Amino acid sequence: MLLLKHDQEQNVGSLKKGDRILYLDDITVSFDGFKALNSLSLSIEYEELRCIIGANGAGKSTMMDVITGKTSPDKGDVIFGKAANLLEMDEPSIAQIGIGRKFQKPTVFEGHSIFENLELAMKDDKRFYKTLFAKLQGEQKDKIEETMELIGLKEHYHNPASILSHGQKQWLEIGMLLMQNPKLLLVDEPVAGMTPGEVEKTAQILTELSKSHSVVVVEHDMEFIRSIAKKVTVLHEGSVLAEGSMKEVQNNEKVRKVYLGE
Repeated sequence: MLLLKHDQEQNVGSLKKGDRILYLDDITVSFDGFKALNSLSLSIEYEELRCIIGANGAGKSTMMDVITGKTSPDKGDVIFGKAANLLEMDEPSIAQIGIGRKFQKPTVFEGHSIFENLELAMKDDKRFYKTLFAKLQGEQKDKIEETMELIGLKEHYHNPASILSHGQKQWLEIGMLLMQNPKLLLVDEPVAGMTPGEVEKTAQILTELSKSHSVVVVEHDMEFIRSIAKKVTVLHEGSVLAEGSMKEVQNNEKVRKVYLGE
């Protein structure tokens, strides 16, 4: 199933804050008899920043794999926007419809400048020379400028990505995702290995992004989660154990029993 551009716009273009943009319904994924996801149901709203936490093996990565089409579930449905069933689509189609995923380890073009990295990410044709020598339209240049400002790298636009710090490479990759115009961003452990200053800047970037995108963050750093979270989902053994504000989750009896042994 491949949605054309106007179909994509109909699917998510008219959504407003508070509308549901993603719905996982009764998703089960088994690996050799082990249920990585066990009847998982989860809903994400448009322009929401949702934090997903849980121990290793709770199902966080498998959930993201299902959403992006990397893993097919044994049962269930994944609905994006008003009508798109992601289980009927392949990975490239899911990316095209407006879902971007950022993995823990940044992948950037180290030999190219920050501006060129964003330019390459924007173009459909990924052949370096054809892409780099294609003339950018004014609107495209504006988008790159705005993105560099958002990720805090505008002053370094001419520098090669190879000299960036680990945190700056993470921000650049977020910027590269934005070049594809996603409506939903899936971000995996964004602050692992960052300095305190970089962690703070990352919190600012993701919070700003949530004003115009839906952002799902999987992270183990609880201090970082506290700094950005409005709503937290706790996964345990492939299902939702608890959901609510950080304070509500911390005080939840089931969470305390599972993670604190109380």
